[in-house]
Amino acid sequence: MPSLDIRGAASLATPVGRAARLGREQGEILRIREPAVRAEDGVLTFVGTEADYRREYGGRPADATVDATGKTLLPGLVDAHTHPVWVGDRGEEIGRRLAGESYSAIAAAGGGILATVRATRAASDAELADAVRRRLRTMLAHGATTVEAKSGYGLTAVDEIRALRILRGMDDPGLPRVVPTLLAAHEIPPEFRDRREEWVRIVADELVPQAAREGLARFCDVFCETGVFTVEESRRILEAAGRAGLGRRIHADELARSGGALLAAEVGAASADHLLFAGEAEIAALAGAGTVAVILPGTAWWMRSKPAPAREMIAAGVPVAVASDANPGTCYTESLAAVAVHACLDSGLSVEETLTGMTLNAAASLGLAEEVGSLETGKSADVLVLDSGDDRHLIYHWGINLMSTVVLRGRVAA
Repeated sequence: MPSLDIRGAASLATPVGRAARLGREQGEILRIREPAVRAEDGVLTFVGTEADYRREYGGRPADATVDATGKTLLPGLVDAHTHPVWVGDRGEEIGRRLAGESYSAIAAAGGGILATVRATRAASDAELADAVRRRLRTMLAHGATTVEAKSGYGLTAVDEIRALRILRGMDDPGLPRVVPTLLAAHEIPPEFRDRREEWVRIVADELVPQAAREGLARFCDVFCETGVFTVEESRRILEAAGRAGLGRRIHADELARSGGALLAAEVGAASADHLLFAGEAEIAALAGAGTVAVILPGTAWWMRSKPAPAREMIAAGVPVAVASDANPGTCYTESLAAVAVHACLDSGLSVEETLTGMTLNAAASLGLAEEVGSLETGKSADVLVLDSGDDRHLIYHWGINLMSTVVLRGRVAA
């Protein structure tokens, strides 16, 4: 693979480390003025000042150069919670939501998740793969070089496995690296409303082992929430995932204080996500377990809910990640950078804490902090060139795409 360097930038900003940053350390960012970066074979081999770069590589030019004059270098963003495998259009629901109709009322009338399920089940493999590929390309163009991607809109054994196989087919040098997650426990399928225990059995005893056996998923997720999956049902599925060798993630305490965060700590989940209603006991349990809290501030804002208690989590030593929750119902955006504004203005994080949350801490929640999430030698050469001389413009200059160039594994990808 050709070598590549990035020269002329005004600044570089990155967290540092190969594990999640927590407490005060989450806000500690390395900033370098007049930086230079070099990649060889897709891996970062130099991150430092332009002056030091010239001394080390003066006589060995790279095969290709990215001109970043006057701009800022950031690590590729790591989006640790997305739902990209679906087709359909729920745009009409926005009018109903703005008129005051609740999500539960819309779902009861045939909308919500199950509307997407009907459309997704009816789509061909090619239609579904095309939709996923388009979304991943958009995510990459907006700076996400690593994306956790969930199933969950098929809700049959066949369709959930199909979703994971489609995600496996996204192994493409022009797309973000994909971390697949089985979310067959996203909702009770309509066919199983009167026999929900049978769906829980299918997920725990059939889908989880198959996904693990065929290498289709790295994680298993459960929507542990009032009206969806109970703590007991979620525990059964997540314990099965552990036995199968899959990591555990949980949609927890989004709509109420439902016990999901406590379960996440109990089973040693890699992440607990949403957490809008997490209280002191939940925060203490997550801190004790080392579980990453993945906040989804775009969804809280869209649902007009209170934000997750991110400041209290950081104060308690819980590592906090920030993700987009890209989905067709409650946060229809492929831009993690757009959600970053809400992490600061709604959830109370600093710019630096948010950057760490979208990079290193998100990577840690996926078990990838040794490989991605910061600009350090030995890590994957995933580098963003921000069209500004200051990284804080990622929050300050909001509502547009500031990504000038996206380098993925040492190649210009967008």
